[in-house]
Amino acid sequence: MSGVREIMMEFADLTGLLREGQPPRRYLWTDAFAVCNFLEVHRQTGDEEFRHLALRLVDQVHHVLGRHREDDKRSGWISGLSEEEGSRHPTAGGLRIGKGMKERNRREPYDERLEWDRDGQYYHYLTKWMHALNRVSRAAENPTYNEWAIELARAAHARFVYLPSRSSTKRMYWKMSIDLSRPLVPSMGQHDPLDGLITYRQLRAATRKDKKSTAGQDLESEIADMAQICEGMTWDTDDPLGIGGLLCDAYRAAQLSAILGSEENDLLAPLLESSLRGLGRFARGSLLMSPADDRLAFRELGLSIGLRAFQRLQRLIEGHPKVFGKGHPVHPKIKSLMRYQPLCEGIEKFWLDSASRDNETWRGHREINMVMLATSLAPDGFLTIS
Repeated sequence: MSGVREIMMEFADLTGLLREGQPPRRYLWTDAFAVCNFLEVHRQTGDEEFRHLALRLVDQVHHVLGRHREDDKRSGWISGLSEEEGSRHPTAGGLRIGKGMKERNRREPYDERLEWDRDGQYYHYLTKWMHALNRVSRAAENPTYNEWAIELARAAHARFVYLPSRSSTKRMYWKMSIDLSRPLVPSMGQHDPLDGLITYRQLRAATRKDKKSTAGQDLESEIADMAQICEGMTWDTDDPLGIGGLLCDAYRAAQLSAILGSEENDLLAPLLESSLRGLGRFARGSLLMSPADDRLAFRELGLSIGLRAFQRLQRLIEGHPKVFGKGHPVHPKIKSLMRYQPLCEGIEKFWLDSASRDNETWRGHREINMVMLATSLAPDGFLTIS
């Protein structure tokens, strides 16, 4: 845990979370993992500073990424709410990615390379933040954070999900403008509907469990939309970050099944099957034998986090025989997936070596690499939802 503490304190210092007057550098994906890491350090050590850092980071994200950029002619909350109302509902208009470049205006042509560096809103970043808020709500015993997550879910769903003309099946946009008024990239992310479905169910379960919550929103229509979009989709990927995401989603789905006493929509077995196929293809490749300059740490660490989720999934299934009985289809898949567990230790060992981090590839993505390494080393803050 000492190594994780050091990583997270360095992250806090680098991104303007520690020192007053230092401009904050917020990036939604990285900050979602960081919030969970701070909570986990607090849980394991009892050090109140890390709980305060988690809450301070949530506040910074909302007041930086929930508002228009400083170089934008627009100002205030991106939701359009007044200062007072925006503070009470900071996620009502979604949250910016935090990219360095301004979003593309309506007259600018699309440039695939530049679009990666432009601001806007990504749905899969928003689901990560919903998850982080849910974790804070439980750790702080304050339902407001989960209510903000639900408000974010409803705002994002209303704009990212649409019904194409001459179609009976809804689809999703990959990237939206900062104010959610127009799509910037109209294609659909392969795992976005899956992330949405599981995350919405997670938020709904927390609302039903917390009698102090005043949200009064079950996300039923949003869940139905996502379930429909997911029908017939394939989750197969050989991208390590994508495989790790599938394994994390599988663990969340299993936790929800254990909490509710049933398995919803049979998600778990298909997710493990897709993970198994993806891991087979990935393991046959040579990426993990390549030098550090040719590797992206955060993508590999996404897989490592997923394999940590798989370890916990095994224990969860063993501990709930009534839900996951002997005839359950997950058991043979669990057995097949076990042979890939050593990949996790290999990835962590490689990126813990200072020599592997002494290159521009690591430094160019330093903060996201640091945070996801910390998550892999102490994953329960991010992975556990019950």
